[in-house]
Amino acid sequence: MTHRTFGRARALSLALGAGILIPCVVAVSPAAAATAPAVSCTSAKAGLAVKLQKDITAAVTNRTGTVAVGLYDRSTKTRCTLRPSTAYDSASVVKVTVLATLLWDAKKHNRYLTDREATLAKAMITKSDNAATSTLWSQLGLTKIKGFLTAAKMTQTKPGTGGYWGLTQITVTDEQKLLQLVTAKNTVLSDNARAYMVKLMSQVIASQRWGTPYGVPSGVSVHVKNGWLQRATHGWRVHSVGTFKGGGHDYMVTVLTHGNSTMNYGITTIQGVAKVIHRDLAASGS
Repeated sequence: MTHRTFGRARALSLALGAGILIPCVVAVSPAAAATAPAVSCTSAKAGLAVKLQKDITAAVTNRTGTVAVGLYDRSTKTRCTLRPSTAYDSASVVKVTVLATLLWDAKKHNRYLTDREATLAKAMITKSDNAATSTLWSQLGLTKIKGFLTAAKMTQTKPGTGGYWGLTQITVTDEQKLLQLVTAKNTVLSDNARAYMVKLMSQVIASQRWGTPYGVPSGVSVHVKNGWLQRATHGWRVHSVGTFKGGGHDYMVTVLTHGNSTMNYGITTIQGVAKVIHRDLAASGS
């Protein structure tokens, strides 16, 4: 995505992650590594938690920057986390929350999206259009956005202020909560809203389908949204959230990173994690 400036007030938020990511490099000393947070996994499937813990740990070892990971597979009751409560600038990953808020608010008022809202929503998710996002963010306002976060129990998410939606603070814990709402019946999002969100996330343009879908087995459906943003501190933020269904599994993956030297470095880190998750779940059977 091109980083266009739609006025100085939103220049930063618009540059925030509409497209691809870049590398990050932060050498970790053995002493620092010894005290670093550990990957934690649990599963109802014998041996799966140990395998995932080992392989995700190996995937993030020797990668510079700070990586947070969340995995939940309904089919095998498998969960993995790494730095679940560490806060990151959201970049364009917040666009899934914006869409969810729009649909949640429409449901509250017993109405459908207008044609204009539907056009903006599609551009926001499938092309990561920043102008469309700024329009919807402004239309909704912080009160409605915070209202949705409360309803969704996303207590660790702090919306960006001053129109800077890309500086919303997000965590793996809350992103996984959101993905679970999108993928299973609940009282926050209607079935139609969930189907609409999944549809748009399945239609993301090819150049933005990197990240969590990497290494997904054939026959497994993919729904993704990515974000990327470079700032003076913590280098590149590169994030990917995705939901996957098929092969006997129904799972969602969040990988958040910052401290990347380039966007591509961050993408490579995310894809290293995604590859082992898809592989291990596929190998475990259903």
